[in-house]
Formats: sequence, structure tokens, C-alpha cells
Amino acid sequence: MRGIPTRSPSGGRPAGIRRATRLLAALAVVALAAGTAGPSAAQEPPQPSQQGSQPREATSPFTGLPADPAPVMAVKIDNHKDARPHTELENADIVFVEKVEGGLSRLLGVFSSKFPEGLGPVRSARAYNVEQLRMFDRPVLAYSGAREGVVDLIEKSPLYGVSHDDFPDAYFRGGDNEAPHNLYAHPDKILAAAPEASKSKDIGFRFADEAPGGGQQTDERTVDYGSAQTTFNWSADEDRWLTSFDGAPAESTGGKRLGGNTVVVQKVDMPPDDGGTPYEKTVGSGDATVLRDGKAYETKWERPTAESGTTFTQSNGEPMPFDRGQVWVVYEEA
Repeated sequence: MRGIPTRSPSGGRPAGIRRATRLLAALAVVALAAGTAGPSAAQEPPQPSQQGSQPREATSPFTGLPADPAPVMAVKIDNHKDARPHTELENADIVFVEKVEGGLSRLLGVFSSKFPEGLGPVRSARAYNVEQLRMFDRPVLAYSGAREGVVDLIEKSPLYGVSHDDFPDAYFRGGDNEAPHNLYAHPDKILAAAPEASKSKDIGFRFADEAPGGGQQTDERTVDYGSAQTTFNWSADEDRWLTSFDGAPAESTGGKRLGGNTVVVQKVDMPPDDGGTPYEKTVGSGDATVLRDGKAYETKWERPTAESGTTFTQSNGEPMPFDRGQVWVVYEEA
């Protein structure tokens, strides 16, 4: 446990469960088609029955899994070798992998479907996080320290910055790692400091149980920042991509192997900002490789403004459907 309490992991779904889910979905489609009155009826939205109708189950726009709308909390997470293993990263909806100074990597976990009791370790924010997180509207950003100019940028932005400096009671030291790699966050206290934080909404992701046609069979993909490597290996047994950092399997403090059902390798420009940090330009357009179901799909990403979501489009012009579950987005230099 490494000294940090964690909940039971909730990573990828066993392949058998997923196949059963798809079978039930297919049977539901057949049943619906059998009860359709004609072509015109198929074009109209389904109407609830007068008796015994049940409201449609809410779905997370971040994972495609059942979840009610809830506040969005983004947490800057340390990814130095001395900061591992991570705590409760397996319960994030989305994990971003970002390049920082010296060719190292840092993580940004986005939580909305689940809020664990404690998570981390937490580290400093970067200037590009402000623009990056605007697609979530006005989320909470939990972080520990930043350059003065970055702090000013966060404070002047619509984001709700809840830093360790300003809200020390929302954080705690723990675990076996040495400072500064041992700072963790209390999500309930982070959220309490930003009661008006925006809730989960559409950010451009699309989900489907079945993968589209095409794609190239792929077992492994690595993104190399120079001093940090992130690798994803396809596991047919777990029906998801397993993550490794710097050649070692990535695990949580509870022993759960980290990984996602969908991995997006998004190519972006990374010019240095005034502090020498690579500035990931996430507004614009470019190429992206989407990994799902053991295949790689070449797509185009587009995000017209900081306030808009990011879409991923296949070569045939159709939206690229993600697999349901945790999504990893890795920025790679274009």
C-alpha cells in the first residue's frame, strides 16, 4: 500500500464482460427494430411509455460509462521516478501525459465520475494548463506551486485554482516517498474550495462499443520525451492498453496496473514559453493516432478555440469512436 489508502481499482473491463455487454446491446437493437412501425418512426426519438418508464442512465462524456454530471477536478501529478507509484490515478476519467523541462514528463488527471479520498503525488502547474483546461469550461485545478507568472495567469483565468500554497488544509504529506514527491490531495476539500466549479460536459469525445473498420494491428506504442518514455502495450486478456514509464510497468499504490481503454497520441507544437517550458499548443489542428482494441487509427484532431472541445476525425470524415473507459492523451511534438 506504500502508506497511502486507496480504493479498489477500477481499471479495464475483462474481455468476457465486454463481450456480454456488446451482445446485450445487439439484442436490444434487434428488439427495437422488430417493434418499429415503419421508416418514419425510426427517424423520431424514442418516446417513454406511459407506464413503468425509466429515465435514461446518464453517461460520462469523458469515458462513455454510466456517471451522473459532476464537478470537474484536474490535478497536476508528479511523474518523476521518485514520485511513483501513483495513488488513485486509476480512478481518473482522463489522464494527460505532458512534456516539461529537461525532457521529463508530468501527468494531469481529470476526475469527475469518481473522487477518491486521497490522490497524488501533486506537483506544480504550467502555463499551458490554463488554455488546455478551458475545454472543460471552469474546472478546478489542484496543484502545488508554479512560477509567479503562471500563478498570475491561473488567477486571472476562469479556472478555479486551488493550490497547496493557498489551501494547505486540502493537502497532506504521506507515503514512502521523500519531499517534494510526497504531497497528496484531499479531493473533497479541493472541491469544497470551488463550489461553483463546472460539471462534466461534452468535450468532443465520441464512444462506441465496436471499433471502426480499418486501423493497423499494433501491440506497442512509445512516446519519447528524451528523458522520459511512456509506453503502451496492448493486453488482449485485460482488453486495454497497459502503461509503462521509462521501461517499468506503471502501477498504483494499491498494486493496480495503470492503463487505458483508449490512448490518443496527439501531435502538437511545443515552443518554449518565457520560462523555458514546452508550451503544448492544444488549440488548432493536427494529426493524432488513436489506439483501441489492439489497433492504431490515424486521425485528425481539431480544436478551433480554447472554449471548444477537441474532435478526432477518421480519414473517411467520420468521428473516431473511442472505447468506453479511461482515456489517456499523450502529447507528442509535431
